[in-house]
Amino acid sequence: MSPITERASDAIGADTFESCRPFLFGLAYRLLGTRAEAEDAVQETYLKWQAADPATLDNPRAWLTSVCTRHCLDLLRSAQRRRVEYVGTWLPEPIHPSEESSPEAEAELSSSLSMAFLLLLERLAPKERAAYLLHEVFALSYSEIAQILGTNEAACRKLVSRACSSIGRERTGYAPSRERQRLLLDAFRNAITGGELEPLAQLLAQDVTLRADGGGKVPTLLETLRGRAAVLGFVAESLRTYWQAYEWQQTDLNGACGVVLREEAHTAAAVSFSWNAQGEVDGIYIVRNPDKLSRLALS
Repeated sequence: MSPITERASDAIGADTFESCRPFLFGLAYRLLGTRAEAEDAVQETYLKWQAADPATLDNPRAWLTSVCTRHCLDLLRSAQRRRVEYVGTWLPEPIHPSEESSPEAEAELSSSLSMAFLLLLERLAPKERAAYLLHEVFALSYSEIAQILGTNEAACRKLVSRACSSIGRERTGYAPSRERQRLLLDAFRNAITGGELEPLAQLLAQDVTLRADGGGKVPTLLETLRGRAAVLGFVAESLRTYWQAYEWQQTDLNGACGVVLREEAHTAAAVSFSWNAQGEVDGIYIVRNPDKLSRLALS
């Protein structure tokens, strides 16, 4: 191959990879739950792509998906072992959906970025998780998934079936209007800065839960709070004491409206929410682990 032809081939290969990068990152993030590990998986896929000859590949996107998925599965197995020893509650690393482009930014995929959905995926074995995401979220066929996972279609159907049974009806993706989401953020802030609890109480489900992730590096809850009274008490007694002085910025986090709290140049917390079918908040997720906030660039 002449130098000119080789350079042209390299350019085509680079363009092909870059066109797939958003998809690969979206898949890796949903599999792993952290932006840092997802970026590492995409970079590892790129290195293997550079060593391959794209001209010999019938379907470059399928090849890239296979390499990325298999690398994520290796990372996921070790990550699940580490999470057993995690101090307190583990939550996914928050991200801005704007970090992803099409198809991840499409409305029908936004619910699969939510904290609630990513926590549901934690119930699944690594291969179940991969098969479920590839089929139910990214709409790949069973034959495509079989090639990616190195198995057969019947096995893939069983993996997806088991995953659906484990998750059940909980992957609903309920998303109230942006106006109602912003109403919640205002009520949440006013409860903390002004002590006005009633507007927030009216938006919370009776069985609402609050989870906080400090990773053992900053003070926070170690257990999940359950029930409206417990959550409101924590907001009034603890968050109001420590969070009043923070700078609040409403932003999109994991496919919905959330808030980032800052103290000067330091990001102190990221808060996101989930909703039930009645339009009530049934989950509050507070990430304070500094390792998970370091890459959360404000828009």
